[in-house]
Amino acid sequence: MTEQDSARYVSRMTRGTLALVLAGGRGARLKQLTMWRAKPAVPFGGKFRILDFPLSNCVNSGIRKVGILTQYKAHSLIQHVQRGWGFMRGELGEFVELLPAQQRLETSWYAGTADAVYQNIDIIRTHAPEYVLILAGDHVYKMDYGTMLAAHVESDADISVGCMEVPIEQARAFGVMAVDDQNRIVEFAEKPEHPSPMPGSDNLALASMGIYVFRTEVLIDELLKDAESTYSKH
Repeated sequence: MTEQDSARYVSRMTRGTLALVLAGGRGARLKQLTMWRAKPAVPFGGKFRILDFPLSNCVNSGIRKVGILTQYKAHSLIQHVQRGWGFMRGELGEFVELLPAQQRLETSWYAGTADAVYQNIDIIRTHAPEYVLILAGDHVYKMDYGTMLAAHVESDADISVGCMEVPIEQARAFGVMAVDDQNRIVEFAEKPEHPSPMPGSDNLALASMGIYVFRTEVLIDELLKDAESTYSKH
């Protein structure tokens, strides 16, 4: 595959992707900084907000269909998105839209990340994307999601998880994955007391970055199962 063909291949996938940015967290560990705003709305570098990092990553990756799920003290976040991200071309099917907790399917607010996506399942169906990219709205990093989407499709995966290598003694603070020789996830443990090392290393572990790619039909099936489960915290 030539470089031009590869770019077109990735471009086709990014055009068929809906990104959902989870931006409703309290960010209690930031104390006074989040007393009157959600963590993704905390200023960064002057006029920018933490939320601008995943949004910028999406736009620069060619993903121009983005939903932002808000809940906790969202006024300044909503104001920033309206003023700073209103340049998307609606006539081309591009958008950055706000999805506040509306009790669309439940009589409660978002109970957790899975429930937040579940309560917007009708919106996912309306947009009918081929892939759904789930992102956190309070992480500071630079990434081309197109590369991850290409790897997701080439490996014929239902779900892909973005991860990073961390020292094993620090891995207790993360979701840790154990993988086989094909990088297929065989175990996932949330903040384990004894993290599993990654293949080929005794002192490094694979920690989740909170970046997930789903085939849409798989995501919807799993959301429906989770919503019906009495054992899940959603």
